[in-house]
Amino acid sequence: MAKKVTKSDFISTGVVAQNRRANFDYLIDKVYIAGLELTGTEVKSLRLGHANINDAYGIEKNEELFISNMFIAEYANKGYESHAEKRDRKLLLKKKEIIEIINELARKGSTLVAIKLFFNDRGRAKLEVGLGRGKKLYDKREAIKERDWNRDKKRIMAEANR
Repeated sequence: MAKKVTKSDFISTGVVAQNRRANFDYLIDKVYIAGLELTGTEVKSLRLGHANINDAYGIEKNEELFISNMFIAEYANKGYESHAEKRDRKLLLKKKEIIEIINELARKGSTLVAIKLFFNDRGRAKLEVGLGRGKKLYDKREAIKERDWNRDKKRIMAEANR
């Protein structure tokens, strides 16, 4: 038997899922906010926060953009209708942005990465995607050094202000 869902369990606005490794693994050049073409059970599952975008990436099919490998769990109280958990979902962007992204993806090493999945102020599901290139190992080491130095700097400044 499925768990009884109350209205307080739903996310009306705010972040549903976040890819925290995106900025660590990729040099993000440009960020876009895209709508998603979803079914009803997918939206209900998102409102409960049952999504994972850590492995999601963008692909191009027939001059349209899709997000692939994005996981949205099956809705528990679905009845007879359901959805595939890891299907390709269409990204809703302006034509100019789609052409710009497709041209950039044609270059070697460019990737469209999912950064954040959220509901906007109007309650619409949106996906923040970033266009970038994968970082090399030495770039990641540099990011770690910078992060550690900023943490130490903050601690030193806090001790100095005491």
